[in-house]
Amino acid sequence: VQLQASGGGLVQVGGSLRLSCAASGRAFETYTMAWFRQAPGQEREFVAAIRRGDGATRYSDSVKGRFTISRDRAKSTVYLQMNRLKPEDTAVYYCALRSSNLITGAMSRHDLYDYWGQGTQVTVSS
Repeated sequence: VQLQASGGGLVQVGGSLRLSCAASGRAFETYTMAWFRQAPGQEREFVAAIRRGDGATRYSDSVKGRFTISRDRAKSTVYLQMNRLKPEDTAVYYCALRSSNLITGAMSRHDLYDYWGQGTQVTVSS
């Protein structure tokens, strides 16, 4: 299984970016996919997650109302639309996949995900 993340880049404060993460290598009847991020010198931080079947989502408080996670069920792809970006959003963003459903209360636990992508850099300049 491979997760290919893309869409990162350099953007000014208040701007927008859209990240994509495509899963390949096997068919997934069900999954939970998530985005985490890690800034230099900091621990990995949960950003958002979504379930394939019912589309249930969870967001961290720091991005709620600014970021939107969505999925394309046919393509096993998830997207992260990031609006009103702030300098503190600067980080390497990683997508992750668990090949089963997670309850929303567990979506933020990075230890529950089976597969990880390579990361894509997001830099927000002030």
